[in-house]
Order: sequence, then structure tokens, then C-alpha cells
Amino acid sequence: MAQYGRPDATTNDAAPDSAAESRQVAPGAGTPSPATPPPAQHDSTTQRPGGAVWDVLETLVAAALIFVLVRTAVLNFQVDGLSMDPTLDSGELLLVNRQSYLHFDAGKLVDWIPFVDVGVHEYWVFHPPQRGDIVVLRPPIEPDRPYIKRVIGLPGDRIAIHDGAVYINGSRLEEPYLNGIATAWSGTMGSEEILIPDNHVFVMGDNRNNSTDSRAFGAISIDDVIGRAWISYWPSDDVGFFRAPQYLLP
Repeated sequence: MAQYGRPDATTNDAAPDSAAESRQVAPGAGTPSPATPPPAQHDSTTQRPGGAVWDVLETLVAAALIFVLVRTAVLNFQVDGLSMDPTLDSGELLLVNRQSYLHFDAGKLVDWIPFVDVGVHEYWVFHPPQRGDIVVLRPPIEPDRPYIKRVIGLPGDRIAIHDGAVYINGSRLEEPYLNGIATAWSGTMGSEEILIPDNHVFVMGDNRNNSTDSRAFGAISIDDVIGRAWISYWPSDDVGFFRAPQYLLP
């Protein structure tokens, strides 16, 4: 006779899944965590005390430096008088290039070396004065009052004035800008010539009958030349660059 009893307690069909029972879900596990906001960014630049004042001072210093640099290169000049008529009018405003004749003695760079004597070696950064250049200069008779004249004689030239004209090394100098005005000089007799020394130029105004120039105070040192007339900018009818005329000389 068959006996029916209770099922065995160890039977897997009735036993719960021990692994499933043993699993414990951590709180919040499997749920996306909310995004953590990045730390706030703070500007590390600190405002310096008196920042606005410093900005103004820096601007003023920069402007002053620019002004000084410009002044060392360019001079604003107003023509005073009629000695350069008809080329320049009294009151005309010019820009003068102060660095046109910049030069130095290269020999002085090695003078400090014992037993070395190379003599004088003049070096011109751009070029020396050219015949016909209009220049602003310090005259020996009035050093505090700049004059404006034209370069006529160069270092080493033999210059004479007679028969209403200028002669350079025996050749007549044709000067069309004089509009036929004769040139006279009581400082020489007849065809007597004057030798222009080294590092000097002979200057005259275009208005030969109304100009105090080298005929009165002699040749001037190139070191006393302030600069070369570069641009006329007022009045508007005279705006333009100055260029030395071309002379027909042997």
C-alpha cells in the first residue's frame, strides 16, 4: 500500500532561491545620481588700487614718449620774414626733418684703444647736405633765432660772386628759383674765390637783396644745421614736399 508523506524539506522544487534571497539591493543602487554642479568659477584678477588713475598716468606717459620721439625727428617751423621770397612766404608753416644730416665720426668709436689712431672717418646715416637744400640753421650772429636759407656751397667748394651770379669752382651756377634777381656780395673783389672748409656749408636766402646769410656771417658748420625743410603744409595752396633743384655743374 502506498504511503504518502510530506515532501522532503531539502527538495529544490519547494526550496526558495537562496541566492535571490541573499541579494540585498543597496538603497539608491541602479538609480542615476543627480549631476554634481561644477564648482563656481571666480575671477582671479584683482582690482589694483587706483586702477583708473594708473591707466590715465600710463596713457599720459606713453603720449609724452611719442611726443619726444617725434620732436627729435621732426620740427614744426614757421617762416618769419622775406629772405626766402619768392620760394617761401612769411608765415608759411613747414615740417623740418631733423635727422636728414645725422652723422658721427666712426674714428671716435676706437679712440679708446691704446696706440690706435684711425683719424676722422665721418659717416652719414642718410646723406650729407646737398646743394639746393633748404635748411633751418643756428646763425652765429643770433644762435637763439633760427634762420632758414638755401645751401649753395658745399665743403671743399671754391665760391665766388660777381657779375650778378654765383660761381662754383669757376662755373656759373644757374638758379631759376631767383626769377632773374642778381646776386651781389661786397665781401669779395671781382672773381676772388672763397674756399668752403670741411664740415661747413655756404648758405644764402633766395631773396638775395634782402637776406642776412653767409655773405654776412661766413660759412656755417654742418653741426649748426638744425634740419632740412621737408614739407610745407600751410597755407593749403603751398602744400607739398621740398626737393633740391638739379644744377648743371661740371
